Amino acid sequence: MAFTAADVKNLREMTGVGMMDCKKALAASDGDMDKAVEYLREKGLAASAKKAGRIAAEGMAYAAVIDGVGVVVEVNAETDFVGKNEKFVDFVKGVAATVASENPVDLDKLMECKYNGTDLTVLQQQQEMVLVIGENIRVRRFARFSGGVSVPYIHAGGKIGVLVNLDVEGEVSDKVREIGKDMAMQIAALNPRFWDKSFVTDDVLAEEKKIMLAQMDNDPKMASKPAQVKEKIVEGKLNKFYTENCLLQQEFVKDGDMTVEEYMNAGAKEAGVKITLKDAVRFEKGEGIEKKQENFAEEIASMVKGNG
Repeated sequence: MAFTAADVKNLREMTGVGMMDCKKALAASDGDMDKAVEYLREKGLAASAKKAGRIAAEGMAYAAVIDGVGVVVEVNAETDFVGKNEKFVDFVKGVAATVASENPVDLDKLMECKYNGTDLTVLQQQQEMVLVIGENIRVRRFARFSGGVSVPYIHAGGKIGVLVNLDVEGEVSDKVREIGKDMAMQIAALNPRFWDKSFVTDDVLAEEKKIMLAQMDNDPKMASKPAQVKEKIVEGKLNKFYTENCLLQQEFVKDGDMTVEEYMNAGAKEAGVKITLKDAVRFEKGEGIEKKQENFAEEIASMVKGNG
């Protein structure tokens, strides 16, 4: 019995199993949907699919330089406990190694890549991990730098992963890597919106100016001041915006008497090189994922009402 692309899609929606495995199941079951579901359950894939709907907001963010390639990944699990599991950590490191060697263009392509050192795809290896660990596990995102000098930093055992990418003119010494690490730690701690004030777009500046002017118009002491005076005040406030929101213009956490840019340039001079920050990535585990809020008081109250 033949099957169509729509059948594959339907089976995937029913089970949550990957497209390729659904195709194999239908081929092995002559297009019979019930038999295909049974096939996936026998293979243990449907069991991992059931867990796929559960919220995974824990896990770890991991950053490393592998064979000269800088990689940062986030892999989620359901509980903080699993984030410290040795098998889970090894899986995350394997995902990072796959990103480094295979250079996938996006997450879908990464899931199709052969997982580092195996004949399984990353998706299949992820499903294996779900079955072994018993929780929903999901590779969420990654970034990769093949050029420049990458310096990784992992905060609090995987709560935050940062990868700083520098352009270095001259010898890459321990001092250069120390500068990169200090910058990565600053990014982990303060989470700047931009790396440099030159990265701030005109629309962001226009929005900030608009808010500042509106605040002055609503302040009885400021409202009557001439427009040009307000403009001058806005310029001063924008400098404060840069120092709060832009990495290189921020006060350096380890020495409040200098900015991060001044620290970078002074360190580069000491190392006899020129350093430019090309880019950086900061992943915080579970960032933006809606976590399930357990309210036990409400739960008990509703159970009491139900029994009343």
